Amino acid sequence: MDKNKKIYLTKEGLAELKREYEELVNSKRPEILARVTQARNMGDLSENAEYVSAREELAFIDGRIDELEVLLKQAVVIRDSKASSHHIKLGSTVTLHVNGKKEVFTLVGEWEADPMNKKISHESPLGQALIGKRVGEEVEVEAPAGKLTYHIVDIK
Repeated sequence: MDKNKKIYLTKEGLAELKREYEELVNSKRPEILARVTQARNMGDLSENAEYVSAREELAFIDGRIDELEVLLKQAVVIRDSKASSHHIKLGSTVTLHVNGKKEVFTLVGEWEADPMNKKISHESPLGQALIGKRVGEEVEVEAPAGKLTYHIVDIK
């Protein structure tokens, strides 16, 4: 992970990462440390599956804690886009028409992207095509099924 790259998050996304960090540091990590200690006290560590398992889980949690610390230091909160919805930017909710269907997407940072819930990254092909566009404009995006043309209907 590039330690100088800005990580764009909504207020909700930042709060979720902080919650996860607090839970890992204050709850899960101490639980796993207790398991490691308990397993270590069982004797021969070379054949102690519980010790090996607990150490692996601790390593995973420590890695995630380190990752979250970097993310939280680099986090930039996306401003509320409702103040100015003349053009699409991070945090915008966009209504599009594509192939006769209406689709609504919210543009978020890469760490919050969740296509199943219509949250797309500003770094995705569609996200990149939409940034800076206005209502009435069209964008073309290359998709596995071919080029798709999106007509911008509304920006919030």
